[in-house]
Amino acid sequence: MARIKTDKDVTKKEVILNTAAGLFRQRGYKASSMRDLAEKIGIEAASLYNHIRSKSELLYDICFSMAALYNEHLESVENSKSSSLKKIEEILRFQIKQMIDNSDFVIVADREWVHLDEAYITSYQNMKHNYRKRMNHIITKGIQDGEIKSEINVPSTIWLILHAVNGIESWHRSKTKIPPNELEENMILILISGMKK
Repeated sequence: MARIKTDKDVTKKEVILNTAAGLFRQRGYKASSMRDLAEKIGIEAASLYNHIRSKSELLYDICFSMAALYNEHLESVENSKSSSLKKIEEILRFQIKQMIDNSDFVIVADREWVHLDEAYITSYQNMKHNYRKRMNHIITKGIQDGEIKSEINVPSTIWLILHAVNGIESWHRSKTKIPPNELEENMILILISGMKK
């Protein structure tokens, strides 16, 4: 029987999660089966259950690991002594890097969370809502401090930032993609300078 092939410092569970994220992104969670996943990994479907309990566990791990990663980064930014505008730039740079380097996980967590087991959906929605609320607080403080334009609408600004970052998915498919650092600097220039007073 074939075994899960792992690279140095990568566990079998991580191989399964990485492959599942790619599969869920490509086909969608509902259309992906454990047999499909096992085939991509190169093992028998029954062997997967030596490492995971279910397909729903994989979606849970993907969604909540990303939510935790984003919230941990946000907390470190909130605790820094940077200005509000600099904090938004740091958050944006982090989000861009995740979409460039970890896009399967980011996209699955953003789109497929609706298929989480019912017991977890409210908790996940609350984490997403809380993240946007904390971004709102940073931008609002920047307006109050006079470093961010007072005429901007804060909720729509957050919506624009998040959707601009999600748009990086099309960069992955582009045949003439610009270098990732150039993409990042362009997005920072457009989005951050547009907010600066």
